[in-house]
Amino acid sequence: MSLRASVLEALRAHGIEASPDDAPAALRERLNDLYVVEVRALKERQRSGAIPLPEYASHVEALKQRFPLLSLPLGAWRE
Repeated sequence: MSLRASVLEALRAHGIEASPDDAPAALRERLNDLYVVEVRALKERQRSGAIPLPEYASHVEALKQRFPLLSLPLGAWRE
């Protein structure tokens, strides 16, 4: 497997180190798991009142922007 340098860098930014044996689909699943944890934490912050409901959408958008790899097709992860 040969992933693009930008993909490897983005994964590292989230604490995911890719080994040569890791399939892109497995790496994407690990990244998605991290995203889901972040979404749940964000929702909990909104429910607890730390984030007012009118501001919630902007927080969700900011979170999505931190995970751009999830919108990139797996084929584009490879060189």
